[in-house]
Amino acid sequence: MAFGSKIRTWFNGSWHEGDIPVMNAADHGAWLGTTVFDGARWFEGLAPDLDAHCARVNRSAAALMLTPTVITEDMVQIVREGLKGFGTDEAVYIRPMYWGINADMTASAIAPDPETTGFAISLEAIAMADANATTTLATTRFRRPVLESAVVNAKAGCLYPNNARMLVEARSKGYRNALVADALGNVAESATANVFIVRDGEVFTPIANGTFLAGITRARHIANLAANGVKVHECVLSFDDVRAADEVFLSGNMSKVTPVTEFEGTMYQHGPMTRQVREMYWDWALSSG
Repeated sequence: MAFGSKIRTWFNGSWHEGDIPVMNAADHGAWLGTTVFDGARWFEGLAPDLDAHCARVNRSAAALMLTPTVITEDMVQIVREGLKGFGTDEAVYIRPMYWGINADMTASAIAPDPETTGFAISLEAIAMADANATTTLATTRFRRPVLESAVVNAKAGCLYPNNARMLVEARSKGYRNALVADALGNVAESATANVFIVRDGEVFTPIANGTFLAGITRARHIANLAANGVKVHECVLSFDDVRAADEVFLSGNMSKVTPVTEFEGTMYQHGPMTRQVREMYWDWALSSG
């Protein structure tokens, strides 16, 4: 699915203009869902943490029993070459991806053949969110799975239908996103991003417990806050903790920082800590080159 019209695709060893076909109908990824991807951003001529995103897609492939075929350093170089087709005033969503091609016939075709792995990169011009764009949250009856029941240690396409039904349920209640529980009923993340709360000048975020991806941008915010003397607690959070917060914001690669203004009737300010986190991220990105 394309968001915009300006897309470049890396496939079979070269860059192509447009959203070209890369997967066959009989590929394992097409009919059994063995797909993984990652998402990085390019804006203002910068691609923050690009190497970390490329490394993670390789880990995701291995978690889905696929053999990654492009080492991190080469993937970074391929992406940077492809970005030359965009203007420095454009923002780009960077998606490297793998999928299974053949089936492992010794495993009743359900498992993929790890040695036949497809690879592509999609570069798509998508504007960064406005700095003042906000969102609202609702609860959902759907929860994050655990490793014993799903490949939660991968950024896998097969996980996203669960996220989609969380979003649809939240939007049916008049809210834009869902605040999601883990298997024990504690706060895990939103349907699309990691979550932080602010209380009395300190920052709290759910501790990574193997039910959700502790994001690269999440880690960057934690490091930036700590470097600026702000105490960050990775801990178990309840929904009541969120209701008692002074500020709430989401952290994801697509928008970096998204302030939350409401959680089912509890209202929040687009507050100073949330603004500071965004400013620190941009300062770090610009200084890191």
